[in-house]
Amino acid sequence: MSAAMPAGRLRARLAELARITRAPSPVVSVYLNTLWADEHQRHRVRVFLTDEIRKAREAGGSPALAADLDWIAQQGEALIAQAQHADAHGVVLFACGALGLREALPVRVAVENLFVIAEAPYLRRLAELLEDTPSTLVVFVDGESARLIQLRPDGVGPEVTLASEVPGHHRQGGWQLIAQSRYQRHIQVHRAQHFDAVAGAVTDLADEHGVERIVLAGESRAVAVFQKHLEGRVARLVAGTVAGARPEQWSAFVERARALLGLKEGDADVAAVDAALTEAAKGGRAAAGLEAVIDAAARGAVHRLYLLKTFRAPGRRCGGCGALQPGAGPACRICGAATKDVELGEALVQRVLASAGSVETVAIHAELGRAGGVAALLRYPV
Repeated sequence: MSAAMPAGRLRARLAELARITRAPSPVVSVYLNTLWADEHQRHRVRVFLTDEIRKAREAGGSPALAADLDWIAQQGEALIAQAQHADAHGVVLFACGALGLREALPVRVAVENLFVIAEAPYLRRLAELLEDTPSTLVVFVDGESARLIQLRPDGVGPEVTLASEVPGHHRQGGWQLIAQSRYQRHIQVHRAQHFDAVAGAVTDLADEHGVERIVLAGESRAVAVFQKHLEGRVARLVAGTVAGARPEQWSAFVERARALLGLKEGDADVAAVDAALTEAAKGGRAAAGLEAVIDAAARGAVHRLYLLKTFRAPGRRCGGCGALQPGAGPACRICGAATKDVELGEALVQRVLASAGSVETVAIHAELGRAGGVAALLRYPV
């Protein structure tokens, strides 16, 4: 699909893709970096895709897979030529003819090139990308105007400018005719109305577009006053504030917001994992360790899955009951049916997303590493 997709719909689509566990024919998943500094980088992407498609064709397969590879080749060439999604930093492609699946999802962050053919879409990398790029609204505000800029998983949205009719300097020069105290009361009323109107626009955008974070920009006093006009549920989305002035380019606000979000997200990840591990140790609404998390995921109880970025574990999925189990073995230890080898990190991500959970990957966390590299916050104790 070529149209931009709001973050909420993109996450819902990710959950739908996660419900594809055993497709009738192989699913091709391709992640392509489309942010190039020079022609050499563009050429490397073309060579990567050409080589992977060639190897897939040489390995043989059904006519359906051959058609899927044809579509991937066509889409890849259009992306490399920038005939499609020219502003995207990366694009994720999924193809499965038996399911009628032909999908291109642009993202606003660079991705590592990846080519996977399996019985289900490869989603771990996409889940990571979405968590790294929460839908954000950057709001510059002063006493007379506002600028709203959306940062979406698929790129930067259009800027919206709002302006009020706040009285400024007296145009007739009769400044001395207005008592200072009366003027101050008058302009403060207008500014309150302006801040209320901007807050209403922010609330509407947050509701309609699934905004997950808000970054406020502007002079500190104006931002502090404006923040008091936000509803409680919207105010809780505010991740922080950055400096800003009205004449600045929108790109300056965006870069400061991204830097702030990067710092905030890192701190929040560590604190959230700490809390989950503490809750698991108390036997509450959390689980830590591979076996415990697999059991919680089987029950559909995982609200948020935490994985170390380096987490990989061999395992198997039962062809009968669908249970995930660590290690090797020909038969399911629950029902005795035959099993198929899987990588448990990807299998857990898929299972959690399919049950409307979310996934967070963590670069470094010593305690999580000691717990086996995996933990989860649960909807209810298990």
